Amino acid sequence: MDLQLSGRVAVVTGASKGIGLAVARTLAEEGAHVVAVSRTPSDALADAKVTHVAADLMDPAAPARVVARAVEEFGGLDIVVNNAGGPPPGTTLPRAGFMTPDDADWAAMFEFNLFAAVRMIRAAVPHLLERGGGSIVNVSSTMARQPSAVNVDYGAAKAAVLALSKSLSAEYAPQGIRVNTVTPGAVLTDWWTKEGGAAEVFAGMVGSDRDSVLTEVAPTMMGLATGRLVHVQEIADTVALLASPRSGSTTGAEFVIDGGQLKEI
Repeated sequence: MDLQLSGRVAVVTGASKGIGLAVARTLAEEGAHVVAVSRTPSDALADAKVTHVAADLMDPAAPARVVARAVEEFGGLDIVVNNAGGPPPGTTLPRAGFMTPDDADWAAMFEFNLFAAVRMIRAAVPHLLERGGGSIVNVSSTMARQPSAVNVDYGAAKAAVLALSKSLSAEYAPQGIRVNTVTPGAVLTDWWTKEGGAAEVFAGMVGSDRDSVLTEVAPTMMGLATGRLVHVQEIADTVALLASPRSGSTTGAEFVIDGGQLKEI
């Protein structure tokens, strides 16, 4: 299926690894001009037709610089994928309990997961309107839908992303800008697999080992009907479809990709 993305200009944040890397590569393969945003470039993008822009999204001025670079490089902007999120730089998740994060932890979590997206959208909207519309895809988390005593601040920030997407879709749909949310569950990324990552932290909590957490403990604890963590390409394919004009009547929607974790109606 032709997604009609050839020649369109996309900004993808958090594009050096995991979901963002898969999204950037997928959009580029579909013919889009991709501005891949991350603090450092990724060797995994070396063979992809993307333009890397180094930016620390904890800097309030960074989103405007990124959008300006995309417009300067390619003459406009059609797609924004706010994927950057998770633990802010220097933070290790998971962490248990409401009393664990302090004010600074809460502020950093919202800065990285919510305000960076707010600023990126604020910078992008005028350029999307100049093109007659476009697509914004925000990445949330099932922790926004199924809060727990683990990662309380993260879940709250991602719930705010859901609310933001709904509000934006209502305001800008008449002007041709579609805003949707992709809500991943547990995705097999570096966040889980790296040394000292979530799998090792969980292993220490439950008295298991890293590999068992990835293949058995986490899928069982989280109630994943598929019995496995989600693959990044499964997220990227959904983002690409939402970015496409072929989803022209889809806005204000949330696409949950979680291996069957969320079961409520």
